[in-house]
Amino acid sequence: MSVPESVMNENSEQGGFLARHSVYDWIFAVLLLAGSVVAWRKYTYLMDGYEVGILFGTAVSLVGLGWFWKPVRTLMLAVAALSLFAVWLYGNDLALAESNFFLKFLISSQSAIMWMSALFFMATAAYFIHLFSRNEFVGKVATAMVWSATTLCFVGLMVRWRESYLIHIDVGHIPVSNLYEVFILFAIITALIYLYYEARYRTRTMGAFALLVISAAVGFLLWYHFAKDASGIQPLVPALQSYWMKIHVPANFVGYGAFGLAAMLGLAYLIKDSAVRRNPEGLLARRLPELDMLDDVMHKAIALGFAFFTIATVLGAMWAAEAWGGYWSWDPKETWALIVWLNYAAWLHMRLTKGWRGRPLAWWAVIGLFVTTFAFLGVNMFLSGLHSYGEL
Repeated sequence: MSVPESVMNENSEQGGFLARHSVYDWIFAVLLLAGSVVAWRKYTYLMDGYEVGILFGTAVSLVGLGWFWKPVRTLMLAVAALSLFAVWLYGNDLALAESNFFLKFLISSQSAIMWMSALFFMATAAYFIHLFSRNEFVGKVATAMVWSATTLCFVGLMVRWRESYLIHIDVGHIPVSNLYEVFILFAIITALIYLYYEARYRTRTMGAFALLVISAAVGFLLWYHFAKDASGIQPLVPALQSYWMKIHVPANFVGYGAFGLAAMLGLAYLIKDSAVRRNPEGLLARRLPELDMLDDVMHKAIALGFAFFTIATVLGAMWAAEAWGGYWSWDPKETWALIVWLNYAAWLHMRLTKGWRGRPLAWWAVIGLFVTTFAFLGVNMFLSGLHSYGEL
């Protein structure tokens, strides 16, 4: 009796799926899912059904990410270990942040964020040194600094999450609720997107430009912290007390991070192109990244950002319907989000259907960053509306 071809193909595909993943892949998946189960059992009293779904949906997504991009697994394990260590050190006493050595100087939320800031600044300088010297050791140090800064970014947010509950259970919330917290999130996401493309294209020459936008965000973060005392943990306003925040905000900032990276690569493209036109054998023409690579990564970053920004916009509309009774109200934040979406939709349309390449799209990506920055920050500074809780 012969086996139907469709069954044979199905068995072959299943075998191929299993064969593509090693024992370490499955151990990683089991550990991550087991950790999610532990978190659910320990904190189920704080979650509704939607939040349980977000927890396990995030776990499955992280398994997929870890299988797709293996270096991120080490990041996840390091973040988990350091965050759990900090939570264990705290116990139930927030005051230990001022007396325990590890918390005070290393892994309380504020300590981790300060280390993160220093590492990003140093990584920016190291990438520029690597760019012009082509010293491979300096380049490796720069990459290690970005990985370390990203780890401490995550640790800072995870520990801050726990600290909010130590203040009071009614204050506790995921730390993506105000400008201070989301600037940290922006740094994390932009760094991770860059690190992926650095590994994918096997070059560190883009790092100097990619780190510029991260350092700018960190600079704002430090100003906001010291000038505005913005690092304090405050209770959520009613509109933010929703499970929607846990999915809308991260999706939004994948978009912002990708658009920021694309703008910096567009800037690199314009500088390189001008240098080549002036003197093909000059220092900038020889040292800056290749134009074709910059154009390709810029396109991929904007496509990634556009996909997540579209998802975030849909999620935001659904959240608005629940919070304010309507999907769209032409609030300034919503209006500028639409402008950002239309801007990058037009960018992709001109590239994919009209064949635009090079300088026009590089200029467009750079200008797009100003549009995006106004939507992200300028609206909070100069306009008011339903999103007024985000003001500086």
